[in-house]
Amino acid sequence: MNVQKIILDLNQSGQSVEELAEQYGIATQTIYRWKKLYTKNEATGMTEAEILAMKKEMARMQEENTILKKGFNHICSKVKSSDAFEFIQSNANDHDVKQMCTVYEAPKSSYYDWVNKKPSKRQSENARLSRLISGIYFENKGIYGAPKIHKILISRGENLSLKRVQKLFRKLGLRSITMKKYKPGKQAKVNSEGHKNLLNQDFATTSITQKWVTDITYIHTLKDGWTYLSTIQDLHTKKIIGWKFGKQMTKELVIETLDHALLNHTPSENLIIHSDLGSQYTSEAYEAKLKELNIRHSYIRKGCPYDNAGIESFHASLKKEEVYPSKAYESFEAAHMALFQYIEGFYNRKRIHSSIDYLIPNQMEELALQA
Repeated sequence: MNVQKIILDLNQSGQSVEELAEQYGIATQTIYRWKKLYTKNEATGMTEAEILAMKKEMARMQEENTILKKGFNHICSKVKSSDAFEFIQSNANDHDVKQMCTVYEAPKSSYYDWVNKKPSKRQSENARLSRLISGIYFENKGIYGAPKIHKILISRGENLSLKRVQKLFRKLGLRSITMKKYKPGKQAKVNSEGHKNLLNQDFATTSITQKWVTDITYIHTLKDGWTYLSTIQDLHTKKIIGWKFGKQMTKELVIETLDHALLNHTPSENLIIHSDLGSQYTSEAYEAKLKELNIRHSYIRKGCPYDNAGIESFHASLKKEEVYPSKAYESFEAAHMALFQYIEGFYNRKRIHSSIDYLIPNQMEELALQA
């Protein structure tokens, strides 16, 4: 599945050209040209009116579902009616009040009686902060917990404690969706003799293209079984600068990943790329490619997973924040689209990292290029 098809599928599913252009850094003119070249109206088998009606109904159902998810803690048993009213008021700009009252079985007249009571200054401020917290939480797919949301609020000029954010976070019924799950075992390794560990757990950098780390992780699909994601990360920016997704774990997959990284990143004179001792990375073809590019190859010591903590951390975040919450991908193509959205639309462009002073990988890269 190429980038054009992914972008057009996302556009067909409801995202506008402008949103896609901003989210993935692609010119609007390019996307419109792709639409003209590749979109076929007859392929839908539906009239425009049917499509619009279907989208309207889906939007209505999605809004109700979103309301239920946001307000779960406000409608569970033994909560005060004022809690439900507070939630409805804090979301009145995003959802229809009448619809929220119906969903939460809250009398509309009682709600407006409550609204007309003048809130205290503290209540008003809590309501405002709750809207900000909810916005940040849902904008980032429910991945961030209170500490990271607190950092974002501080960066936006808000003056409040982490304890207050945690209290409001709990009151809103929010929690980070990240979850752990069993990970299949790694492939067999080759003999480590003659393969040096140049990195030696020294992950410090002063700029980009000094130290890259790479690995392969497993992604399961219902139709196509196990598939494989190969990635390269720059340790200075935490950015995923190269990635490829395939149905087989081959040396060609890791070479294509390296080629992808090289499209927009020129190796420095002393660049090190760090990998495990998998047969793909120790293959003659891969070693020859690195030698041709004057890239030094560093290897994980046998039985020492901490040697490649950077890329392992990324794969753990990917699994906890995208793969496991998705439950199961229907096919290779569905998984590919989801990975594209996570890596290119969220991880590199929006996700903050405590290890780089709560910056975004793309921001970190821009600062390095300006230095």
